[in-house]
Amino acid sequence: MSRGEALAKRVVKLVAVGNSKGIRLPKALLQKYGWSDSLVMGEVEEGVLLYSREKNTLSWKDTYRAVAAEKEDWSDFDMTVADGVE
Repeated sequence: MSRGEALAKRVVKLVAVGNSKGIRLPKALLQKYGWSDSLVMGEVEEGVLLYSREKNTLSWKDTYRAVAAEKEDWSDFDMTVADGVE
């Protein structure tokens, strides 16, 4: 999934904020992403993208644990490794 591809869509209303307009973000969304005081706003081809200033990347160790917890079926991968093509 690309960074700009939406997982869930919501309709939000624009509200007056001084001479500008703003949106209200639901509390559940703020908690889900750990947003509190400020966000980074980026313009992408599809529209506007909001994200945290902090990088929410996993360490290699955490990444390994997350992948192992998924219990995915890698049998197709084993077959391509064994085909002898390099």
